[in-house]
Amino acid sequence: MEENKNANQEKLSPENTDMDMSNFSEDDEDGLVFSWFKKLAILFFEIVKVVVISLAIILPIRLFLVQPFYVEGASMEPNFYQNEYLIIDEISYRFNEKQRGEVIIFKNPQNTKAYFIKRIIGLPGETVSVENGKVFINGEVLDEPYISHLSSDNHASVILADEEYFVMGDNRTNSLDSRQLGPINKSYIIGRVWFRGWPVNRINTFNLPSYENIGNK
Repeated sequence: MEENKNANQEKLSPENTDMDMSNFSEDDEDGLVFSWFKKLAILFFEIVKVVVISLAIILPIRLFLVQPFYVEGASMEPNFYQNEYLIIDEISYRFNEKQRGEVIIFKNPQNTKAYFIKRIIGLPGETVSVENGKVFINGEVLDEPYISHLSSDNHASVILADEEYFVMGDNRTNSLDSRQLGPINKSYIIGRVWFRGWPVNRINTFNLPSYENIGNK
């Protein structure tokens, strides 16, 4: 019995328990650190790869295809308000024929660092005049359903040259446009307003207005 008791005590002694750490070495600790470092390096590489791929996709779209634009001022009310966020079709618009009624972004010819948002009213080769606030194209009055309040101003007839456009704000009583700046050359036009992304309750795309007696081209 004494021998069995001694044997059991020997089995339960600290030297024979599972808590013996003699099997671990500094090499194992170094291996564990290296394994964690390797995992972090792989994670970092994957994040960088996703960022690079995303930029490769987004930047060309941002720089060459579409541009964001924030409305400043009241010249296009009630159709566009201050601080609305718009997406501008830039590249494809360069290759498309400009049409009457399109809302465009262009550089101010008198200060090319400033950008304006206006609507195309007159096309190359046309004669444009304003009488008591009404716009006449080649002597025919232009029906403009998007205008809430007409001004009472007058503007002498202007014959548009090739690649020249007569642009006006929808808020005719509060707009700096071709009535003051003169016709806008095609080279100053940046793009066409394609999409409104903000505010949420006004998100939409834009269709051309219908000019029954004159047409859009």
